[in-house]
Amino acid sequence: MASRAANKRLTKEYKTISENPPPYIVAHPSESNILEWHYIITGPEKTPYYNGQYWGTLIFPPDYPFAPPAIRMHTPSGRFQSSTRLCLSISDFHPKSFNPAWEVSTILIGLLSFMTSEEMTTGSVAATEAERKWTTARTRWWNSTGGGSSTRLLPGMPVPKGNGAIKAGDGGAKFRSEWPELDKENWKWMEENRINPATGDRMPDPNAPVCSPQAAAFGRRPSGSAATIGAAVHGGQVAREVGQSWIARNKLLVAGAVIFTYVLIARLLGDGTGDV
Repeated sequence: MASRAANKRLTKEYKTISENPPPYIVAHPSESNILEWHYIITGPEKTPYYNGQYWGTLIFPPDYPFAPPAIRMHTPSGRFQSSTRLCLSISDFHPKSFNPAWEVSTILIGLLSFMTSEEMTTGSVAATEAERKWTTARTRWWNSTGGGSSTRLLPGMPVPKGNGAIKAGDGGAKFRSEWPELDKENWKWMEENRINPATGDRMPDPNAPVCSPQAAAFGRRPSGSAATIGAAVHGGQVAREVGQSWIARNKLLVAGAVIFTYVLIARLLGDGTGDV
């Protein structure tokens, strides 16, 4: 339970950050617990996180602002381990270095600054720019489906079947309870872009021109490795040779044998003539 001082301070900070949010950041306390804050960082321009939707939490101690919060980012980012406490100078890993003058906005600005750097710490991960851009494109899907664990379907989407069709997760329930308007926007975005809620992949457009499977396969790189393709070519060669006779397939060998036999007979005949 929050102390009276913590409750007063966090109430004041909520008013401040609501009226004057820092760039790329929005945040609010949970309705049931003022010590549990939820934030959204929108990825800034000129970064691999551009336009991504990164959701996380700040869990404040009852004696805040004299101790720092635990900081987590739930949305996969390619920068931090999901839902893992981050070791930062503004987090609960370093209570002695925390300045009581720092506010929620100060903490989140510091988190964004660290996120867009390449500095490593406990809870951070290494990834390429391409990998981070890939996760960025899937952040809205991940937040609103709990990473693919939602049972909600979109128009035109096939019904999942079989074991493992639904992954473990909360189906996006926690995100939806804290960010209902953003959740609605995310589902609208998924429908408009035909994103499969179960996988995060784009579904085929049923109105797009359909070509034959053979033509479609012609435009794709074979899925087999080079060794597999080579084996297929060799198999075709063997199949062609099955219908040929042994002599037809070994013309040079037969010709060599005929010449060798002719020379051998000629020598034998020559030796016999010399003895007479």
